[in-house]
Amino acid sequence: MTATILFVDDEPDLEALILQKFRRQIRDGQLALIFARDGLEALESLEQNPHVDMVVSDINMPRMDGLSLLAKLQEAEEKKSTIIVSAYGDMSNIRTAMNRGAFDFLTKPIDFADLEATIEKTIRHVEMLREVRRRQMEAERAHASLSRFFSPEIARRLAGDVDGDGMEVQWRDVATLFTDITGFTSLVETAPPQTLGELLNEYVGGMTEVVFAHEGTVAKIIGDAIQVLFNAPGDQPDYATRAVACAHDLDAWAEDFSARWKARGVNFGATRIGSHAGPALVGNFGGNRFFDYTAYGDTINIAARLEAANKHLGTRICVSASVAKGAENFHGRPVGDLMLRGRSEPLRAFEPLPQAKFEAPETTQYAEAFAKMEAGDAAAMPAFAALVGMHADDPLAGFHLKRLLNGAKGTRMQLE
Repeated sequence: MTATILFVDDEPDLEALILQKFRRQIRDGQLALIFARDGLEALESLEQNPHVDMVVSDINMPRMDGLSLLAKLQEAEEKKSTIIVSAYGDMSNIRTAMNRGAFDFLTKPIDFADLEATIEKTIRHVEMLREVRRRQMEAERAHASLSRFFSPEIARRLAGDVDGDGMEVQWRDVATLFTDITGFTSLVETAPPQTLGELLNEYVGGMTEVVFAHEGTVAKIIGDAIQVLFNAPGDQPDYATRAVACAHDLDAWAEDFSARWKARGVNFGATRIGSHAGPALVGNFGGNRFFDYTAYGDTINIAARLEAANKHLGTRICVSASVAKGAENFHGRPVGDLMLRGRSEPLRAFEPLPQAKFEAPETTQYAEAFAKMEAGDAAAMPAFAALVGMHADDPLAGFHLKRLLNGAKGTRMQLE
């Protein structure tokens, strides 16, 4: 590297002395020297030579003195490391210079050995700053590129992960969401490719933006299905609360999306969402050649099965008790005790509700009917029948009424 130094001094003999002192470094390409006789000339020179690495400036000069020049240099976007030269014993000016951002100072008459040592130290400082800026720019470019493909938290960690071990596989407590679309397979088979491409890109793009707004991590996108993680890779103590809030916003966005496309003549299915919280094995499972940050374990499987349970229940969102209990101010109603495939014990599930619906009279009526059903009270059937009679658009109430009419009892249910 050739370091370019701008000397600013009005002494007529200084330029020849400096060139003589540093002739070897100039000959070997280590230094390139530029000279100016006052602050104004120095600023003009810097405009013409923006690659200057450092400035060595006297204080007492005509037109613009060294302290005024230093102030101008500190206002620039790329501040130049500056050595201030002052008469011996002029500590007032030296203090002012250091307070204004001078990197170092020298006293006159100049000791050239001291000048050489100070320049070497300043060059090392400049090189360090340049390396820091280079790494920062590389990290910013990497983050911008990675953000096109990964969740912001993953992109940030990948961009700043110098050692490459920030995505190691580990057990973490997480909340996970699974989303899927009803009837998507038949839509794929009937929609024109260009329509399907526009449809799916808009849907996945919009859904992931909702996830990112809640600082979630999109772990997988498989066709129309999306898997989301909270509390991974970064710590989020309120991960259950985030999962519920995200589920509500995903549901609202998907419903609006479906309505917009229905107006265009495309029958886009409903989005179903399942969520569970618990331990999972989380990290990069892509091996040495691929990057696949995702999660595995019973927690993940349960969330996927809760998503599928919506199909039978008539709900759009179904969450486990671990999510409902972990979320702050959870609003919802119990679905029942689900016997999920691969599990020997029932899992209590809930349907999260927006606050307005949670506070509506029919939710209280549902809770009373559910309590009767849970207690084995024969009055549960007429209670659900009355609810369905007044709210025929409540599929979960209709689901329970049908169960009871078919002879089922209690809240435990096996879903096919």
